[in-house]
Amino acid sequence: MDWLQGLPALGLVLLIVLLIKKTLKRQKHLPPGPRPLPLLGNLLQLKSRETHKPLLEFSKTYGPVYTLYVGPLPAVVLCGYQAVKEALLEQPEKFSGRAEVPVVDLTSEGYGIAFSNGERWKELRRFSLTTLRNFGMGKRSIEERVQEEVGFLLELFSETQESRFDPAFFIRRSVSNVICSVVFGKRFDYSDEKLQTLLDLMAENLRRVDNIWVQIYNFIPSLLRLVPGPHYKLRENYLEQMQYVDEVVREHEATLDLGNPRDYIDAFLVKMKQESKNPRTEYNKRNLLSSALDIFFAGQESTSSTLAYGLLILMKHPRVKERIQEEIERVIGRSRRPCMEDRAEMPYTEAVIHEIMRFADFFPLGVPHSVTEDTHFRGFTLPKGTTIIPFLHSVMFDPAMFKSPYEFDPGHFLDENGKFRKSVAFMAFSAGKRSCPGEGLARMELFLYLTSILQTFDLRSAASPDDIDLSPEYSGFGKKPPAFQLSFVPY
Repeated sequence: MDWLQGLPALGLVLLIVLLIKKTLKRQKHLPPGPRPLPLLGNLLQLKSRETHKPLLEFSKTYGPVYTLYVGPLPAVVLCGYQAVKEALLEQPEKFSGRAEVPVVDLTSEGYGIAFSNGERWKELRRFSLTTLRNFGMGKRSIEERVQEEVGFLLELFSETQESRFDPAFFIRRSVSNVICSVVFGKRFDYSDEKLQTLLDLMAENLRRVDNIWVQIYNFIPSLLRLVPGPHYKLRENYLEQMQYVDEVVREHEATLDLGNPRDYIDAFLVKMKQESKNPRTEYNKRNLLSSALDIFFAGQESTSSTLAYGLLILMKHPRVKERIQEEIERVIGRSRRPCMEDRAEMPYTEAVIHEIMRFADFFPLGVPHSVTEDTHFRGFTLPKGTTIIPFLHSVMFDPAMFKSPYEFDPGHFLDENGKFRKSVAFMAFSAGKRSCPGEGLARMELFLYLTSILQTFDLRSAASPDDIDLSPEYSGFGKKPPAFQLSFVPY
């Protein structure tokens, strides 16, 4: 019976052989691309921390639409504004799927909004957009909440008495409180330990995407699914995040007024009551917890990072900062706080905010999509389920759309008369059916926070503008602003 002991090893060998054959068997209907290695695909060619750079190089050889193998699985990369537009905007339904990312099996398991598909995604997205709108997204009530939270942050900056410090922590907590008021129905003190734990867990999971075990699991999950390792820490962290939200949900359940929902969680609980007899409903506790986490993460991570990076950029470009302050002085003055009605009269400030978002480029690869049916695209046939990478960096830095894409220049969003000019290539919130549902809130926050800060303070750095380094740090497949210090000097 000794031969039985060799069965697991034989099974592993057969699995590896099958994966090698699957990798080497190029799918003829897909666009051409760099030749993959067995098992690894093109991963060795993507080993740079700056993943967007090799992707751009591939496009020079294979064109704006090419196939890349992420481990043994193919992904079609869309490069440049024109290719992304033809997919996400001209065939939005067909390109609206969310790619199957194996690591999601360890976290949300396809529940919630961000990584769900089909009717679940459509129903939860529709409900979330409507609910967020009803609770003030785009209305004056949420503007007042943002203004209130900005006031707390300005007060804290005033207490620093012009000392130098890294503002990132306080900006993140402040922006988090805005989305907390909409999702959880309340704001939290900056020293609240439970909220800080939630933010830390989210930040740690972003960093853990870089872990080699996580990457191997993501690319070859069948080899690691039954193997314990650091990749399962992602799941532990996510379960702890869900536990936090579950505690909030239980508090809401105890005080729920069906006729007077106070926030997103209340609204979801009301919907759960209404759909309680529907066996196929998507309104259940699991979707509630994951949806609340999705909205919370999306509502604070990129906005707080963009605002912090924007302050650093303005210290690097003092003349840009001065022109914003001149516009604030002319339109708003100092006797009242900025409001959203001011935005239409402040084209230069609006252009700077758009340029900060474009230049920051925090998620250069975007979030992977998939096609929801067999799709014809640029002469190729993409089978249903094919992973699509809408390469957003190549859109936001497309030289055909921006005259000096790798320079910070607010002129990218100004016409010859100094009026704000939209750009169709501005896809900081992605595009099509999967565009960020919190775009309106993010735009509001960036305008109110930035103008309020510059109305109240001047920004000072110990380094001269020439010595300020804007190079971002890389975390997983995203970027974040570098650590820096500045002082807020009151006017």
